[in-house]
Amino acid sequence: MKEDTNQLPKTPEAQLQRAAEVHRRLLAFYGRPEWRYPLQALDELVSTILSQNTNDRNRDAAFQSLRAHFSTWEAVRDARPEEVITAIRTAGLANQKGPRIQAVLREITAERGSLDLNFLAEMEASEARAWLMRFNGVGPKTAAIVLLFSLGKAAFPVDTHIYRVTGRIGLRPLTMTVEQAHDHLAALFPAEDYGPAHLNIIRLGREICQARKPNCAGCPLNDLCDYARSRPEAR
Repeated sequence: MKEDTNQLPKTPEAQLQRAAEVHRRLLAFYGRPEWRYPLQALDELVSTILSQNTNDRNRDAAFQSLRAHFSTWEAVRDARPEEVITAIRTAGLANQKGPRIQAVLREITAERGSLDLNFLAEMEASEARAWLMRFNGVGPKTAAIVLLFSLGKAAFPVDTHIYRVTGRIGLRPLTMTVEQAHDHLAALFPAEDYGPAHLNIIRLGREICQARKPNCAGCPLNDLCDYARSRPEAR
């Protein structure tokens, strides 16, 4: 079945109203979520690179293994690549992620003279995002997670779950790219709601609005969603 059944609200005001209603219902359904635990910006950057194409459990296990094997990020940067790869094996794609993490650490050191990203807190969000995204393997989602959860800056990260769900429920045009969706969705929610909205939409995508077998009948948004209404089993 095609998923391009939803109609985007026709006016900016209607789009904002739909976003507000989505957020309200998800808060009522899931509660107001908290980020797993706060990390320093560099820690969050490495953790988010580890999270690419894996789940939270594997990400956290790989991050903890990396910290257990190496006492500092400088030690990670200077280690033999195979040592880093072995330490992060549980994250998957370790042969790619290990060298990528080491390259980012080396580039930060070369530019800043040390492994400290606290200076990003003094930048505007757009400037800090552009700085982070210069590194290979740091895309808009990774940069936005560091900005939002480590630096407290206005950014709306979009992962595969958020991209899928927001397309189905009409919060973004279906032809919009993942990259474009970051700024588009950020414009629909108040900045103070970015974190809770991000986390609750992800949870909805993982638990209910799954890619292949969405549980539309159990979704708190099904009456807002043309995709759900198009599926007989959702009625």
